[in-house]
Amino acid sequence: MKVIMSCAGTGGHIYPAIAIADKIRRMKPEAEILFVGTKQGMEQKLIVGAGYDIKGIDASGFDRKNLLKNFKTVFDIYSGGKQSEEIIREFKPDLVIGTGGYVTGIFLRKASKMGVRCFIHEQNAIPGVANKMLQNYVEKIFISFEESRNYFDSKDKLVLSGNPIRKEFLIEDVQDARAKLGLEPSDFMLLATGGSLGAALLNDAIIDLVKALADAPRGVKLYFVSGKRYYDEVREKLSVVADAKDFVQLIDYAENMPTLMCAADLVISRAGGSAVSEIIACGKPSVLVPSPNVTNNHQHHNAKAVADASAAVMIEEDAIRGDLRIFTSAIMQLILNRERLNLMAQSAKNIAVFNAVDIIYEHIKI
Repeated sequence: MKVIMSCAGTGGHIYPAIAIADKIRRMKPEAEILFVGTKQGMEQKLIVGAGYDIKGIDASGFDRKNLLKNFKTVFDIYSGGKQSEEIIREFKPDLVIGTGGYVTGIFLRKASKMGVRCFIHEQNAIPGVANKMLQNYVEKIFISFEESRNYFDSKDKLVLSGNPIRKEFLIEDVQDARAKLGLEPSDFMLLATGGSLGAALLNDAIIDLVKALADAPRGVKLYFVSGKRYYDEVREKLSVVADAKDFVQLIDYAENMPTLMCAADLVISRAGGSAVSEIIACGKPSVLVPSPNVTNNHQHHNAKAVADASAAVMIEEDAIRGDLRIFTSAIMQLILNRERLNLMAQSAKNIAVFNAVDIIYEHIKI
């Protein structure tokens, strides 16, 4: 059995693919699994780190603001298609599973035309352009939110699976996680992350929160994942906040996210589909700040689904941009309200889907 996983771009596309591949490897140890991504993306490091081989192809998206860049995109579609064909002929996969990124659109279209069984997984409430385009080329479309049904024409192909969660999020013990981080039982552990790429405005809001916490210490330990490109800037801004070094742990990229999330009392995060699914699978209350810079504003819909279930507080970027104190005040109120946090945590557990990889494995029939 030979399987190709196609993904690229962000952790939200990459980690679900790893989770599915891990499930296949557990069930079929003899299976050969190859990943296909871009040549320069973060998937190159993450996939190899997870113990899989990966090949890169040319792929990029259309730029609506700078039309001249689209000449490269058109060329990438052509060259990426040729590279995809070479990989498929050489590896001879029995099936291909795509979890998102521009590379998925190029690779799965080619694989389908070459007679390979193809499947896609959509992490967000509102599907991306590539997955909507691919619906005519695949056997099954795995969706994470019921709302996604409204955006696909091929209703008979849809399977509500939820988001595949890496097993590390499901097996990590809370007390063990806190012990690994050296946290005391009385510490309030606050995890703040802008996603795998970071988020500038959210970083500024968290820095404002740090200032408030420094003025009124409440036993909070903040683990602040800034994103690699913002790390130096954030570190400089934090350096002038008195006593910040005593309770803030600044991290550029979290290799140990399952441990950090399981140890947290409250999570501040963007609202990508995978991030939201990991948070609720860990049973954590959260403050979700959707990115407005995504296709169809899908993060808003992801966050709303969780907020409507009383498992999260959603704060839009426009509100933060207008007044950072709105964000800071909301966090401070939650830190002081343990009863509400407990109710949010229970609500998160109630809506979490833990068996997404099992559902997907059952439907791909290998």
